[in-house]
Amino acid sequence: MACVYRYGILVICLSIGLIPLLVSSSNDDYFHCERVVRNWADYSTESQTKEDDLTLKDILFFLHIPRTGGRTYFHCFLRKLYTNYEDCPRSYDKLRFDPSKPNCRLVTTHDDYSLMSKLPKGRTSVVTILRDPIDRVFSTYEFSIEVAARFLVHPNLTSVIEMSRRLRRKSRAVSTLDIWPWKYLVPWMRQDLFARRDARELRRLQIIEENSNPYDMEDMAMPLHEFINDPIAHELVHNGATFQVAGLTNNSYMLESHSVRDCVRKHPELGHFVLEVAKHRLNHMLYVGLTEEHKRSAKMFTNLVGAQVLSQLETVNSDFEQATSNNTEPSSSFSDPEPNESNQVEDSSNHTSNSNGSSPHLELARENMTVDKLMEKYEKCISNLRKSQATRRTMSLQKIAPVNFSRHARLSVPISILQQIQNLNSLDIELYKHAQNIFMQQQKHLIQNADLMAEMELQKAACGSFHGCSPWKFLVIIPLLMIVVLFILFVRRRTNKVKKIG
Repeated sequence: MACVYRYGILVICLSIGLIPLLVSSSNDDYFHCERVVRNWADYSTESQTKEDDLTLKDILFFLHIPRTGGRTYFHCFLRKLYTNYEDCPRSYDKLRFDPSKPNCRLVTTHDDYSLMSKLPKGRTSVVTILRDPIDRVFSTYEFSIEVAARFLVHPNLTSVIEMSRRLRRKSRAVSTLDIWPWKYLVPWMRQDLFARRDARELRRLQIIEENSNPYDMEDMAMPLHEFINDPIAHELVHNGATFQVAGLTNNSYMLESHSVRDCVRKHPELGHFVLEVAKHRLNHMLYVGLTEEHKRSAKMFTNLVGAQVLSQLETVNSDFEQATSNNTEPSSSFSDPEPNESNQVEDSSNHTSNSNGSSPHLELARENMTVDKLMEKYEKCISNLRKSQATRRTMSLQKIAPVNFSRHARLSVPISILQQIQNLNSLDIELYKHAQNIFMQQQKHLIQNADLMAEMELQKAACGSFHGCSPWKFLVIIPLLMIVVLFILFVRRRTNKVKKIG
C-alpha cells in the first residue's frame, strides 16, 4: 500500500514538473510562429510597387478564385479582348512561359498571388472577383460532387483510371483534374461517390425519400456537414479566397508559404496578418468584382478594364502590322472550343491552342469593338453559357438522383451548419466586406469619370466653332483676339486725330 502511495505521489510530482515545460514549449512555438508570419507579412506589404493601380499595364493577370464566376469573365470578356496570340502559354502545374515576350499579355489561372513573383515587376495589372464566402463553400461542395458524378457511368474506379490514362495519351486538352483545387477535390469526391454506390448495391437500397435535404443524403453523396469538417476542406476551401489573394495556398510559388500556413493553422489568431496582406493586395488591383453584383460588376469591368484593353489595341495592332509587314504567309486560325468535355474545367480555357497566330475573324471583330458592343456580346455570351452549365449540371446530378442542388434547396440546411461555415471562413468574410468597400470606390471613380466626360462633351459642343476647346488653342486664340481689338482701337484713334486736324 505504501508503494502504491509513493508511486502516486511520484506521478503527481512528475506531472506538476512537466506542465511548465509544456506551457513553455507552447509559448516558444507561438512566438516562433508569430515571428515567421509577421516577417512574411512585412515583406509582402513592403514589396508592393507604388504605381498608378488604375492604369492597365502590359500584362493582365486574372487571379481566378474558384467558384466566383471566372469562367464567365474568361469566355465572355477576355476571349473577346485578347487573342490566342496574346494569351500567355503555360502548364497548370508549373510555369513554363516567358512573360518577357512582347506578345504575352494575358494570364488567367487558379494560381495564387505568388505567381506575381514570376511576372515582370511593374508591368502587370491584377484583377479578381470575390464571392460571399458561405455561397462559395456551397458552390465548391456542389461542383465537386457534380463533376465527380460524371464518372459514375463507369462500373468502378479502375475503369475510370484506365480511361483517364488513355485520354491523356491521345489529348493535350486541359481538364478539371489538371487544375487546382479540383485536382484534389474531385478525385476525393469521386472515390466517395463510388464507395457509397457500392454500399447501396450491397444493401440493395432502392427507396430514397424524394423530399429529403439534398445536402444530407448520406446514402447518395457526402453530406455537407461531413465535407466542411474534413481536413481536405480545411486545406483547400475554408478561407480559400484570403489565402489565394495572399499567395499562401498549397499551390504557392513561395518557399515560406508552407511554414506560414502551418503556423496560422496552429495559431488561428495569427490569421489577421494574412488578412491584412490580402486586403493590401486588393487595394492595389486594377479591378475587384463581386459575384453577387454580376451585372454591375460586368459593366464596371467593361469601363475599367475593357476600355483600356481596346485603347491599347490600336498601339499593339500598329506594332504587330509593322513587325509582320514583310511576312507574306497568312496567319494561322485557331478556334475557341466550347468547354463541353465531360471533365472540362468550369472556368478555364483550353490553352493547347495557343500559338503565334490569331483568328482573322477575331482580329476584325476586335478592331470594330467598342465598350457598348463588348457589353452586348457579354450579355449574349453569358446567356448561352448559363444554359450550357444548367444542362450539364442536370445530366450529372441525374446519376445521383434525387440529389438536386439549388438556391432553394440550400434553405433546408440547418442554421447550426451555416454558423459553422461562417466561423470556419471568418477571414474570407472580412476580406469580402473589404472587397465590397473597394467595389463602391470603383463605382464612385467611374461616376466621376462619366461626369468629367460629359462636361468635356458639353465644352466641345459649345466650342465647336473653335474646333474644340483645347487649352493650347485658347492660348493662341486669346492673344490674337487681343491684338485684333488693340489694332482696331489704334486705327479708330488715328482716324479721329486726322479728322480733328482736318
